[in-house]
Amino acid sequence: MECVRCKRTFLKEDRIISISGSIMGDEHTDTFLLCPVCQVYTIGSCWDNFTGGDETVSSRGPFEKAQGDYRVELIKKCERPWDKKCRCEAHPEYFNDTLD
Repeated sequence: MECVRCKRTFLKEDRIISISGSIMGDEHTDTFLLCPVCQVYTIGSCWDNFTGGDETVSSRGPFEKAQGDYRVELIKKCERPWDKKCRCEAHPEYFNDTLD
């Protein structure tokens, strides 16, 4: 994946945090990547379709650092951000109350 602003290819260490949630039976995972060159976030989104469709991966952004930092801090409130069934305070807020 690459930065949506400067097109630099992300390295493993550019990955900041991920969060997963179950929406209408599908697993949705967002991964936050911070570009060290232009200091903006790119969000890599993966939809794993459990109804027989293909998995899709896309990227969104750029998100200014302050906006991305806010979302990262929200995700950090969860002890299990990888758990798509988690219903801590952070998960519903992050996914706008759209979780199964």
